[in-house]
Amino acid sequence: MAVIFEVPGDLKEFLGKEIGISEWLTVSQERILQFAEATEDRQWIHLDRERAEKESPYGTTIAHGFLTLSLISRFMKDVIQIRSGVGMAINYGLNRVRFPAPVRAGSRIRGRVALVVLKEMEAAYEVTFSVTVEAEGGEKPCCVAETLVRYYR
Repeated sequence: MAVIFEVPGDLKEFLGKEIGISEWLTVSQERILQFAEATEDRQWIHLDRERAEKESPYGTTIAHGFLTLSLISRFMKDVIQIRSGVGMAINYGLNRVRFPAPVRAGSRIRGRVALVVLKEMEAAYEVTFSVTVEAEGGEKPCCVAETLVRYYR
């Protein structure tokens, strides 16, 4: 369930804290295939289940790291809603992206979102969130990244 903020400046109460955890999302083989086609990254580890079962240390196909990373936007939407004061929100960039563990096809993942930096600018708020993507039952996170968002007035 999303935490609702009236305006971007209200995020400050969570500075240095976790804001929330997204809903679970199943990463299907179909989603992995669609991502492979969109990015033209068709490596067998993502698409050939039979070969992956035999040759991969993961025992099945896995999602692209960049697919996992791209789902951060979806997880953020689950966790944060800002009611007003935003004319446009843009993805401004990323810091410190890592993929410590794979996302196996068919597994469920979710994102933990924390606020790292809130900077008020003339026309916007620049916000740095830490997002940790975890797989259900996994020992290590699948992705850890800082994502920067600019909320323009």
